[in-house]
Amino acid sequence: MIKVLFVCHGNICRSTMAQFVFQDMVNRQGLQDQFYIDSAATSREELGNRPHYGTVQKMREEGIPVLKHYAVQMTRQDYEEYDYLIGMEHFNLRNMKRIVGSDPQQKIHLLLDYTKHPRDISDPWYTGNFDETYRDVKEGCEAFLEYLIKNENIK
Repeated sequence: MIKVLFVCHGNICRSTMAQFVFQDMVNRQGLQDQFYIDSAATSREELGNRPHYGTVQKMREEGIPVLKHYAVQMTRQDYEEYDYLIGMEHFNLRNMKRIVGSDPQQKIHLLLDYTKHPRDISDPWYTGNFDETYRDVKEGCEAFLEYLIKNENIK
């Protein structure tokens, strides 16, 4: 089983969106038994809160199930438990590495690093643009799943 943790600053916008989008893609391909997918924050600001209403609204518009989720903070132990720890922007990567100490197994990556145009995913908490965030998250999740199917012996 491949374990994936999506990470952003507060775990209510981008990382939950990536979790829901990626889970939906995996389910649609009948691969759900081969994955464990979750999300977390690098900060403590939103702990215990549900996904942002903008994320929930966008998922409903796209027909993607909104899973039951409450914001949690990433821990050092997550590095041992997950195969991939996927951040949304460079700021997240810096904080993820601060939490885990180092990345000797090269598990920490940006979601859009799997695409042809690596870049950060803007935080809709600040931009208010959940449509743009969704387009970036979808692009990243598609490329990430394609990468995993090619490189992780997924059938």
